[in-house]
Amino acid sequence: MAIAFQANAFQNNAFQVSITPVTPTKQGGDDAPFTREELRRYRAIQKKLRLAEQKRIVALKTDQDARKQAIRDLVDPQPKISKRKQKELQSNQAVSADTPSQLINIDKYIANLVRQQQDLFDAVQLRQAKALLEQELAILEAKRLAELDDEEALLLLL
Repeated sequence: MAIAFQANAFQNNAFQVSITPVTPTKQGGDDAPFTREELRRYRAIQKKLRLAEQKRIVALKTDQDARKQAIRDLVDPQPKISKRKQKELQSNQAVSADTPSQLINIDKYIANLVRQQQDLFDAVQLRQAKALLEQELAILEAKRLAELDDEEALLLLL
């Protein structure tokens, strides 16, 4: 039975050159292409991200508790409060309604950390792609020089 597509039917390019990928500076793992500075930055971002996620969970829980308490107050109002305290409560509610939720700020912070992490990954990938292109360029230059030497040798023989 013939197979329509063979895995080795196509090569890297028209010259059938096999280019090996750049070897990482460190041995194994996901952090192999990272430099020490980039690895330190990545770990710091991961730590900040974990702390921000924990803060987000706490803020979400307090937000839910506050919402539940507001519903409880609407359904079963507390006994009457003096006029002076009621005015203070109303003024406090007006101020707190204008301030953005802590959850929104934490979400923005987390999004910023994720963006920084993605930028770091992009920088590492760009550096790897640059090294791979430099390697390909060196191979092609070596082939060009070899062909040039062959041509010169043929001219000398003639």
